[in-house]
Amino acid sequence: MRKRERYKRLIMFLASVLIIALQTGVFAYAWFHDYYDKDIIGRMYGYWGHWALLGLYALLVLLVSKLFSAFKVGYMRILDVILSQIFSVLLVNIFEYFQLSLIGHWKFLTNLEPMLRVTGVNLILVVLWVVFMRLIYAKIYPPHEVLVIYDRFGADQLLHKLSERKDKYLVTGTMALSEGVEKIKAEIPNYQAVMLGDLPAHERNLFLKYCFEKNIRCYCQQKISDIMIMHSEKIHMFDTPLLLSRNCGLTVEKQAVKRAFDLICSLVMLVVLSPLFLVIALLIKLYDGGPVFYRQDRLTKDGKVFQVYKFRSMRVDSEKDGARLAMKGDSRVTPVGKVLRNIHFDELPQLLNIIKGDMSLVGPRPERPEIAAEYTKEIPEFSYRLKVKAGLTGYAQVYGKYNTTPYDKLKLDLTYILNYSFLLDLQLIATTVKILFQKENTEGVEQWQTTAASGHRKAADTDRKNIDSAEDKS
Repeated sequence: MRKRERYKRLIMFLASVLIIALQTGVFAYAWFHDYYDKDIIGRMYGYWGHWALLGLYALLVLLVSKLFSAFKVGYMRILDVILSQIFSVLLVNIFEYFQLSLIGHWKFLTNLEPMLRVTGVNLILVVLWVVFMRLIYAKIYPPHEVLVIYDRFGADQLLHKLSERKDKYLVTGTMALSEGVEKIKAEIPNYQAVMLGDLPAHERNLFLKYCFEKNIRCYCQQKISDIMIMHSEKIHMFDTPLLLSRNCGLTVEKQAVKRAFDLICSLVMLVVLSPLFLVIALLIKLYDGGPVFYRQDRLTKDGKVFQVYKFRSMRVDSEKDGARLAMKGDSRVTPVGKVLRNIHFDELPQLLNIIKGDMSLVGPRPERPEIAAEYTKEIPEFSYRLKVKAGLTGYAQVYGKYNTTPYDKLKLDLTYILNYSFLLDLQLIATTVKILFQKENTEGVEQWQTTAASGHRKAADTDRKNIDSAEDKS
């Protein structure tokens, strides 16, 4: 199997080329059979014009598919890839329809049927492609037999997550760190991969180097310091390699580009969605006569407190007993609010916060000051996420869940801050559309949790001590 790993990227590259070619071929048939008319377009539109149009379509399919991560058949769950491909097809063909209308001097604007056929056929093609490639991928690359090495905390949570991806990971062995480093190292060669849980840095480094020496695949749970190091700048002091971590958030030019993008997009979205705002406001008002909007203190860049705007999704007296996160099956959520929360439409009024400058389209989730203070008691590094403005969507919102632990959210947010780019913002916005159809991203915390931090305090405390002290041993 290890020999086949070398060809994985080549196989997926050829598979991606195939699906792009098939979609472009369907579009080419519609172009020549239904849309290309010399009397409308002009007789000068010749050989190179056709190739330019088809090439642009193929390029658009490639870029949009990359934006939605639609080629990651072996990496993501099959449903995630299918949704990504569906959104890619829809977005590409909507754009291409208006492009064809522009080429045809808007005379094609009423000729929608051919493009609908292209969309329908391409949707069928991409779904079949995903299913077929998933079967091929599973046949060529069966799940790795994994040895999980864990310490005192976090093993159950890690094993539960691995059990949800049996298509990629087959846990055939577990060993506690207390069994001893040498005994564990003697067992490692019997497995195809090793998963290192929340281990002290010294022991983790020993296992990581051993796996490197033996050419064994190794997965490591990240620590905060790992994320900082991963995104540091590589420099040299004469013949000594160094890593430079600037730790200053976004540069001035990045902030300017981000702010301009926020303003333009928010204003356009506010105008386009204004009819939807009116409908939602009417439904909330008709249900119980209470206020339409809900205002609440939240934290943004540098710990600044601002009032976030949301459509009210809970009863008016929902917090008479104090602040707490929504739970699964929370009785405080109204029927209208349940629908709004499931599709995240309760967040739409935050467009006003973005226009005001309190928030950004993409950034860490704005936390309540009292809940953030509770998290910070257990995880002092939690304030690191305030180096950028809070966001309507973000890395943690897309790749995490509503009930993801605060420590994991912190790591996701830091990954975004330290890896920021305008392209990453576009990718996260595109992926946000997809998660509207994934229920697990909207579920509340468990009934036994007062906040998402409950039940994870010891693990967070252990991990923080690992960061502060255990790395000194390595």
